[in-house]
Amino acid sequence: MIYRAFIAGLAATFLGSISPLARSAERPNILVILADDVGWAEFGFQGSKDIPTPNIDSIAKHGVRFTQGYVSGPYCSPTRAGLLTGRYQTRFGHEFNSVARQSGLALTEKTLAQKLKAAGYATCAIGKWHLGDGPEYRPMQRGFGEFFGTLANTPYYHPTNFVDSRVSSDVQAVTDPQFYTTDAYAARAVDWLDKHKSEPWFLYLPFNAQHAPLQAPQKYLDRFANIQDEKRRAFAAIMSGMDDAVGKVLERIRETGQEQNTLVFFLSDNGGPTPSTTSSNGPLRGFKATTWEGGVRVPFCVQWKGTLPSGVTYDKPIIQLDILPTCLAAAGVGVTPADRLDGVNLLPYLDGKNAGSPHETLYWRFGNQRAIRHGDWKLVVGRGGSPTPELYNLASDLGESKNLADTQTDKAKELQTLWDAWNAEQAPASSPQDNPQKAKAKGKGKGKGKARTKAAA
Repeated sequence: MIYRAFIAGLAATFLGSISPLARSAERPNILVILADDVGWAEFGFQGSKDIPTPNIDSIAKHGVRFTQGYVSGPYCSPTRAGLLTGRYQTRFGHEFNSVARQSGLALTEKTLAQKLKAAGYATCAIGKWHLGDGPEYRPMQRGFGEFFGTLANTPYYHPTNFVDSRVSSDVQAVTDPQFYTTDAYAARAVDWLDKHKSEPWFLYLPFNAQHAPLQAPQKYLDRFANIQDEKRRAFAAIMSGMDDAVGKVLERIRETGQEQNTLVFFLSDNGGPTPSTTSSNGPLRGFKATTWEGGVRVPFCVQWKGTLPSGVTYDKPIIQLDILPTCLAAAGVGVTPADRLDGVNLLPYLDGKNAGSPHETLYWRFGNQRAIRHGDWKLVVGRGGSPTPELYNLASDLGESKNLADTQTDKAKELQTLWDAWNAEQAPASSPQDNPQKAKAKGKGKGKGKARTKAAA
């Protein structure tokens, strides 16, 4: 008994001397939650007051909020391709949305799920896939042991292109009139977590909320009877439902005693398409499908209780490409130069070991739109704007309203040279028909390129 007590005390002393990050090397669980088409100024943790989101806000409250969080594509599928590979999607021709069975995430690319599954993780994707409809592109072939969701965009009721891998790998019809994607995704996620609580797991949860069409059950609409604008009321109801869903998942993680050992990311896939859904990008110029800040800067936060700081903001630019290398580092899965990652492991930056910036330069290419951010400077050609690159200093001009290209010619040339060198490494665009700027040339509900988004109601 004395010997056991001595050993226990020695172990306690040893463990107490180890940093939280080292103690977490026991392979944490990983949860990546992706919202769809939510504007930069939505969510309570971003300052919104009209739509309570306490559960989503708790991730930032107990973790790190990124004030300059970006995505590498201003559109649904490209962002997902970059997220799951840790590489600029333009490197492998995934510049636009994939088109049904004709294309998808390049089969030469390895996903985060494939890497974690090979390391012994249980893996699951629940929600909107949007990385290819054909059998070879589906989640079950890309490292996910289970999939429950839609292969592309869908209504919330009677979702199309639906797959439940527990039933079949084929597309199924959802006939239940009460089936609502957001609620169903939460229920399935909780069920899956219960089944895999004894092993390390990776759950990828890409909601179709807040993508159009705006549909919500009456129980959520009733929460916002004070909002007179029907579109905004529906948007608020959908977001409130998503917050409930996130809350159920986080609650089950707490109930199973896994909260301290779960790394949680939350972000949106691109800026909000304000005119069509009311999503607010606040002071940012532009919206979804543009390379202005309103198209590529998104709500973004991370939580890992006991390991990462709690309730702090991180003000240096990061991007969704960083999620893969960060998760792999947390899981103890090595990367090599052969992986050719563009993202970086954020852990040493977030725990204070590295005071530098994760990225000095970030790049974008989206058809005839392009942008580069280098330090605080941004050179951009945005949709509907001047075909000549415009130069902005984001530190003093967040709204990209004061074009300095004519007065800071050397800086503009420097950034153009950097972008040209990066662009020379990228693959040609996947297909002209994938280009939403051509496919949706009528621009329904998109507004003009120089329009500023409206503030939240």
